[in-house]
Amino acid sequence: MYLMNEDTICAPATVPGTGAISVVRVSGPEALAAVSEIVECAQGREILSAPGYSARFGRIYMEDGSLLDEVVVTVFRAPHSYTGEDSAEISCHASKFIVDNIMLLLVEAGLRVAAPGEFTRRAYLNGKMDLAQAEAVADLISAESAAAHRVALSQLKGGFSSELKKMRGELLNIVSLMELELDFSEEEVEFADRTELSSLVDSVIAHVGRLVSSFRLGNAIKNGIPVAIVGATNTGKSTLLNALLGEERAIVSDVHGTTRDTIEEVLNVDGLQFRFIDTAGLRETSETVEKIGIERTFKKMNEAQVIFYVVDASRPFGEVVVESVEVLRRVDVAEQKLILVFNKADLLNAAAMDSLVAGLSGLENPEFRVVSGDAADAGVGSAAVESTPGFASGAGIESAEGSEPAERAASAAACADYGAESTFGSASDAAGRAGSDSGCSDAVATSVGGKIFPAVFISAKKGEGIDMLKSVLSDICAEYRSGSDGTLVTNMRHVEALTNARSALERVRNGLHSGLATDLVSQDIREALYHLGSIVGEISTDEVLGTIFERFCIGK
Repeated sequence: MYLMNEDTICAPATVPGTGAISVVRVSGPEALAAVSEIVECAQGREILSAPGYSARFGRIYMEDGSLLDEVVVTVFRAPHSYTGEDSAEISCHASKFIVDNIMLLLVEAGLRVAAPGEFTRRAYLNGKMDLAQAEAVADLISAESAAAHRVALSQLKGGFSSELKKMRGELLNIVSLMELELDFSEEEVEFADRTELSSLVDSVIAHVGRLVSSFRLGNAIKNGIPVAIVGATNTGKSTLLNALLGEERAIVSDVHGTTRDTIEEVLNVDGLQFRFIDTAGLRETSETVEKIGIERTFKKMNEAQVIFYVVDASRPFGEVVVESVEVLRRVDVAEQKLILVFNKADLLNAAAMDSLVAGLSGLENPEFRVVSGDAADAGVGSAAVESTPGFASGAGIESAEGSEPAERAASAAACADYGAESTFGSASDAAGRAGSDSGCSDAVATSVGGKIFPAVFISAKKGEGIDMLKSVLSDICAEYRSGSDGTLVTNMRHVEALTNARSALERVRNGLHSGLATDLVSQDIREALYHLGSIVGEISTDEVLGTIFERFCIGK
């Protein structure tokens, strides 16, 4: 355990050797004196007297008197610095040798090497930011997509903290009045209006509930939206992963059961980060290791927010139906998004594609059918159309149930080109374009459990239709992009605290309705205040702080 703010720390703030310039950061009461000692300027020890927000050119010499580097020192005066202390940043050439020797000279001058996250920890302890904002710094550094950057920046600006502080302030005002009543218990005076308190508690519970619910969205934006690639063996799942990434990441083989474990890779699509998860192929097997892989497939499928269900479009239709029933019954249509990916579409002729689309439309199983048709003839309201984010405005929805097979087949032939400027009149037209410059880029729509999902025809091996698939993926995940403008919870510590606060507030609500004693209700409110305060750091311990800041990089 080290003493905060009583010593001066130093650390590289950049990774040496990765660019033209590296920065060494120094903070603490002796920061400027130590830097002045190792940096020689034209006017002597001018860094020591330099005003804040100014820069000085100087040279650093090694112990034998040889020149180490020419540097620029930026000076920050307390309290107007990142940490709230006197600070300096030494900009030098990005050589590991240079950075190591600058660090050695600073340590010999009496400074200590900073622990992970110690600069940000000092900023928090010095009141430059609250704990939630400090955690947002780490999220901002690690953000790899535009959406993740917006969420982290919003939290860093204090939007989330402001909401929490407002809720705490309202509850604190009420609990103070309630506890004042205890001092006048003999007079039976009531300072806190119970109706007003009940209304406030309901409002705060609802607000906390919205924040807890936002974690699913916020966590996906922060860590990448999980996309499980599932399907039978040899349907082209690993080939699809390689095509999406543009590199040979997964082993591809004609041998069934090649993929035994999950493979995860991250890809940025239209400002959103996705975690694509290639999984073991689904089939009946007695092989122990492959069985474990299949169990993991279903586990990843349950955890995913988007599912690519890959179907070998060249296989007999009956086999596709059997495997589809097993896979699609596991889809949580209320929470998960599904894209049906018809792979190997380049192997189909026009008649085969017509037969496939029409056959799927004719399925009696209400959990899985391809639906299409003209919007004017659709037998459902506009809400059903809107349930398919990004679906072409000209595309309609028509239930396959209750129609004759011939009518359903005719309906299937009127698919709309997903996301394209024009429509095609039949599945044959789509097949005819499969080998053209546009590739297998046509999409129809599937319905699982009454919810509409897009379906895309591709050839993963030839790379055809991959751009269309990415476009469809981006469209159906539009909520992750627009939702990032609001307050989102991205940290599991925050979710736990909010959940505990909600539980305490629910006890308050029950206590008010049942006429529970004031001191007991007050205690539950105090517990809720504690949990809300722990998020922004108004209530914290060294153990909690250590856990938070140890995941920061050195120099931040």
